[in-house]
Amino acid sequence: MTDSPVSRQHHATFEGLRQTDAEGNEFWLARQLAKVLDYSEYRHFLPVVERAKEACAKSSQSVMDHFEDVLEMVDIGSGAKRQLPDMRLSRYACYLVVQNGDPSKPVIANGQTYFAIQTRRQELANDTAFGQLSEDEKRLAIRNELAQHNKYLAAAAADAGVESGKDFATFQNHGYRGLYGGLDASGIHAHKGLKKSQKILDHMGSTELAANLFRATQTEEKLRRDGVKGKQQANQTHFAVGQKVRQTIEELGGTMPEDLPTPERSIKQIETAQNRITKKGTDE
Repeated sequence: MTDSPVSRQHHATFEGLRQTDAEGNEFWLARQLAKVLDYSEYRHFLPVVERAKEACAKSSQSVMDHFEDVLEMVDIGSGAKRQLPDMRLSRYACYLVVQNGDPSKPVIANGQTYFAIQTRRQELANDTAFGQLSEDEKRLAIRNELAQHNKYLAAAAADAGVESGKDFATFQNHGYRGLYGGLDASGIHAHKGLKKSQKILDHMGSTELAANLFRATQTEEKLRRDGVKGKQQANQTHFAVGQKVRQTIEELGGTMPEDLPTPERSIKQIETAQNRITKKGTDE
């Protein structure tokens, strides 16, 4: 993906606040982030942080790992300083804060666009082991992660009122249509030229799988965060999230998911080959 002016602008804004501790761990200070996000007073920002913490907990993440209460020296005018309660936020915490902020604020809306892709990029860039994997190994890793998150998404959809298998298929198609510019599962299947027995997720490259993983995780979070109820509203939510991911890819100059190449080998073929290698190593 190439960086658009929008991407560069928000990269400079948010990355400019990034700090590192003695161990090299990156963090952002909540008071500084509040000012950038156009909150006039820190106390008005705290409810946003609380919603972000709730989203973190619902995502089975440790809140303490991402939100750390600290005391920081803060300028109070005329060169004077005093210690005030603050919070060290991880990159993931910043993302959740922005997602739970007031979307009527332009800086929040733009920040949501920035973090939608940037957070995922950073997670992958920071994972040295992931960076050393081959394309097939990356595909397998993301596909397994997506399979797990699809279970979480199904549970969130069920809580919203998506109950039957037919309802869930309709719900999934709304997400696909948002992300793939109107194509549902059967449309993607046909576009890729797959056989009837082949599954579309097994024939995606790592970039396309990552886009679908982000669609799934963010839809689950939004369904729970917004307390979505009813099949129609759940479907609309899934479509909107898919559409937002597509919009962000476009703004960053990326290739639309339906235009990404279809790998020659399926996930099942990769798994079979890896199992053979593992078995051979065990037998030797």
